Amino acid sequence: MKLLVLCMLFFCEATFCFRMASPGTYFSDSHLWVKELYEDVVRIGITDYEQEKLGDVVFVDLTEVGAVFEKDVLKNVNEVDFYMPVSGTITTINDELEDSTELLNKEPFEGGWLMEIKMSNPSELNSLMTKTAYDQMISDLNE
Repeated sequence: MKLLVLCMLFFCEATFCFRMASPGTYFSDSHLWVKELYEDVVRIGITDYEQEKLGDVVFVDLTEVGAVFEKDVLKNVNEVDFYMPVSGTITTINDELEDSTELLNKEPFEGGWLMEIKMSNPSELNSLMTKTAYDQMISDLNE
């Protein structure tokens, strides 16, 4: 019995570590994060820096599933402009935001994500920043 529990703990820890290490998270200079999920699908949300600049979000109206966007095309969400960090088709939107807009402020990297996109050109991730590079950009902006 002790061996089984030990094996289960090891398996859970190994699975958790694998999920934490992969997939990667990238950042755009328009203050969006992009997290790889699976097979060219990414999740997009606003960064903590951006949500602080926006203040309390009280209304969210996201684009519908099936909408197609090109990288660097200006997108407006609730009078906030940002450039799409990757090209692709929206596969999922975060419906939770309709009733719980505070998630954008409280959990910008977890429950406050905006949409999931099936990328049409996965190599565009190479043009985005790492967390270290993004943090440096924020530091430079605050000087």
